[in-house]
Amino acid sequence: MKLDTQFYRRLTLSSYFLLIAWLVIWHFFLTPDKVTSTLFTVLLWIIPILLPMKGLLQGKPYTYAWTNFIVMYYLLHGLTSIYAVEGERLYALIEILLCCALFTGGSFYARLRGRELGLGIRKLKEELLEEKQAFESNKRG
Repeated sequence: MKLDTQFYRRLTLSSYFLLIAWLVIWHFFLTPDKVTSTLFTVLLWIIPILLPMKGLLQGKPYTYAWTNFIVMYYLLHGLTSIYAVEGERLYALIEILLCCALFTGGSFYARLRGRELGLGIRKLKEELLEEKQAFESNKRG
């Protein structure tokens, strides 16, 4: 693994675990007086972010890429909170920053590590040329 790839992996994992810790701190300690139950809070805020943990720890580029879809859920929450919940703007800003770091690290790691492993998406031009050659060889034979 190259140095850049390791940097983005560390950025992703550190922001991932910090986001998990921040969600617990925010929803259970800083604003515990909300009307939602503990079970509802766990199901809504904690469980989704835990889903990609195994793949992230294993360094799987595909998991790093699809984790960004989950991160968008938390980014939207942060953006909504920063606008709508006056007393929690600082909390929301921290969530937004962690989401941006996680998204950036995950995107770059997935791309760089995927290239190192030869998992890149083929160019359409190459794909079409291969299909044309296969079609012409079947047509002749």
